[in-house]
Amino acid sequence: MTAAVRQQLLDQNEGFEKKTRDEQKNFTEYRRYRITGGQLYIRVSGKTSWADSRYDDDERLATDEETHRFLYKYKGELNTAGL
Repeated sequence: MTAAVRQQLLDQNEGFEKKTRDEQKNFTEYRRYRITGGQLYIRVSGKTSWADSRYDDDERLATDEETHRFLYKYKGELNTAGL
């Protein structure tokens, strides 16, 4: 997927949000993906089995690699008209 195609997908999917949950033994992680302003943002939170092990990271801009993986993985849920 070229950079131009990635940018077109981001632009035509303004406002798209996806929430995921990864649950394993003694570990749960939640991710919130949001497309706004032609960019992908990610917020990660979770917990482990330790009492003080909760975390909630601030929303951040996704890297080019993260953006590529996200768009490829969820392209079936995105507006891909004209590509």
